[in-house]
Amino acid sequence: MTTTTPTAAATRAQTDWTRNHARAAGALYLITFLASIPALLLIAPVLDHTDYIVGTRADTRVLWGCLLDVVTALACIGTAVAVFPVVKRINESLALGFLTARLVEAGIILIGVVSLLSVVTLRQDLAGTTGEDTATLVTTGRALVAARDWTFLLGPGFMSCINALLFGTLLYRSRLVPRFIPAMGLIGAPLLLTAGIATFFGHNDQLSAWSFLATVPVAAWELSVGTYMLAKGFRPTAVTAEQM
Repeated sequence: MTTTTPTAAATRAQTDWTRNHARAAGALYLITFLASIPALLLIAPVLDHTDYIVGTRADTRVLWGCLLDVVTALACIGTAVAVFPVVKRINESLALGFLTARLVEAGIILIGVVSLLSVVTLRQDLAGTTGEDTATLVTTGRALVAARDWTFLLGPGFMSCINALLFGTLLYRSRLVPRFIPAMGLIGAPLLLTAGIATFFGHNDQLSAWSFLATVPVAAWELSVGTYMLAKGFRPTAVTAEQM
């Protein structure tokens, strides 16, 4: 007959508790991928056509894209909320910083969503106008799209670097996941941040090859950490060590 000591039972219960948080965070990380990539494709018409606001365009398509961006923002917050009870035991300041950075990123994303929704609303309410009104609408539409472009740089661009540095440091120190996973984020974050700063000052384009290459390590880090946490949770030995 096999018996379980109270210590072993407590360790198992603690591991199961952290695994639930890890799996929730992993699922939400993957949701950000599943929502953000098609969202970018769906909102392409309003981003690519400077006269979108005065034409007959794919409003329904754009609205779906905006809705997916809202899902991305909410999932973004959820990733930090889910792991916070676990990682705060490693370093509460870093854990709180990660949670705050995720909230800021989500807020910036939502500002971009509101900008595009405003374009759609103006197009639906004022489409068909002529003369000077048309020129004014086009200028307004361009301004709103420009605002969204800046949110894309500051949110998924800058803030994802801060998130990778904070969460990556927590996971690297604690070994809650294999170290090569957070290492990708810790290496990729400075690269993406450098590309973002170059874009900020007009020396680089967000759609350039350099920006794409700089994005790959951070994207790989987020995809890897999400997949690992969803599939395996946190490493039991690391969880046990954190409780000692």
